[in-house]
Parts: sequence; structure tokens; C-alpha cells
Amino acid sequence: MQNKFKICFIGDIYANPGRRAVKAVLPDLIKEEDIDFTIANVENLAGGAGVTHSTIKNMMDIGINCFTSGNHIWRRKEVFNLLKNNYPILRPANYPEDVPGREYLTFEKKGLKIAVFNLLGRTFLENVVDCPFKKGEIIYDRVKNNADIFICDFHAETTSEKMAMGWHLDGKIDAVLGTHTHIPTSDERILDNNTAYITDVGMTGSFNSVIGVKKDIIINRFLSGLPERFRSAKRDQWFNAVIIEFQNKKAVKISRYQKRGVEKNG
Repeated sequence: MQNKFKICFIGDIYANPGRRAVKAVLPDLIKEEDIDFTIANVENLAGGAGVTHSTIKNMMDIGINCFTSGNHIWRRKEVFNLLKNNYPILRPANYPEDVPGREYLTFEKKGLKIAVFNLLGRTFLENVVDCPFKKGEIIYDRVKNNADIFICDFHAETTSEKMAMGWHLDGKIDAVLGTHTHIPTSDERILDNNTAYITDVGMTGSFNSVIGVKKDIIINRFLSGLPERFRSAKRDQWFNAVIIEFQNKKAVKISRYQKRGVEKNG
């Protein structure tokens, strides 16, 4: 009998509406799908930008084991204490090495060692980060002999950069999962050399919005070009994730999972 293992990766959790969707969906999903390990991108967890102690603790209590991030992770000062105190939060590994936080995390579940790391794209994003492609290889070389399952959250703007990373790491690590654009893509697949891939997992939060923000704010910005403070939308909360199934430590299936977390007027 083949040894099965399932990982759920939750797309960018956006503010309180996203946290509510996780609370409404994840506990039952873990039971129904027999999920062994859960990862979530949380760079927008607290108010749409950054994380706090209380929001991370809340997500841990619900059942999330590991947290990835992106370019917004530094928006709240609490993150520095969280990183210092060994909470299971990752900052993108290709920031300069003297930046606080760890480049990867390892966990043990059901006798398997799971390694998780996070990379930040450079196209239309930060210009201070190192090459994500080279950094991905470096992390792989450091961890390859000490992990049974190896997962990368690639937080990037363009589909081409994400797809290139998928092919670049195909056969080296077990999954390359795209985040950042908040729009789920329908290209989930197992690549030629057994790496699970999707360009973007999507967002967990209000779908009555523009990528989590109240619609009028973003529309007015496009019409006027003037800045306005972002405020998170609240209605029509959805949960977006992928579930990756492993057999004998190999990814054999990746599936999108989408479910309304709170009713449309909730």
C-alpha cells in the first residue's frame, strides 16, 4: 500500500474577511480531505498589510502549520518579534541575508520531513532582492538531503516569471505554488519531473472587491490617479486553496479548492 500524504496550501489571506473564511472552511476541510499539513500565505493577514501576534495565533489555533509571505510582510513592526521568537513564519528567502527571519522552515509530520521556503519575484516588484532563480537553487542544495517533501511559495507579479520558476525547479522540489496577484489560475498540473505547479492559488477574502479592497477605492484610483487609503471589503468571503496529494513522497495530484466561507451578505 502506498503511503499517502496531503498538503493544503491556502492563497493570500486578506484581512478579517479572509480570516473569517479560513475559520468557516478549514477545520471541516482538514477532516473531510484528511489533510496532514497546512500552509498559508499571510502577508496581508492583518488589515490587508502585514501580520500581528493575535492574527497569527488565531490562524495557528484553526490549524495552519506554516506561514509564507511576500513584499508586504514588513508593514507592521510586530513581525520582527514574531520572526525573532521562532513563530513558523517565513520571509522571502531572496531578501539580503542580514534581513531578519529564516530562509526556510522544516517540519515533521507522520514520519516525513517537510521543508518550506518562500521566494519573491523581481518583475514589477522589489529591486533589492537577489535573483529568485539562483536563490531557489541555493535553498534546494542546502536542504535536499534533509527533506522528504519540499514546497516553494513563489510570490511574484507576472505569470511568465512564475511559470519559468516552475520549470526551473521541476524535478528538484515537489511543488511551486504562485501567490500575490489574488486571482486564481486554472493551470494546476504535475510538471514533467513530478513537481506540482500552479501560477496563482488566488485569494482568501472578500470577492465583492478588487483583490480584497473596496471596489470604489480602486475604481476611483484608476479614474483620478490620486492615492487613497486602502480599506478591506467585507462581503462575499471565499476560501481559495490547492490540495496536493503525495504517494511515496512524490506529488501525484494537485487540485484547486474553492468554497464560499461566509454567505454573500455576511
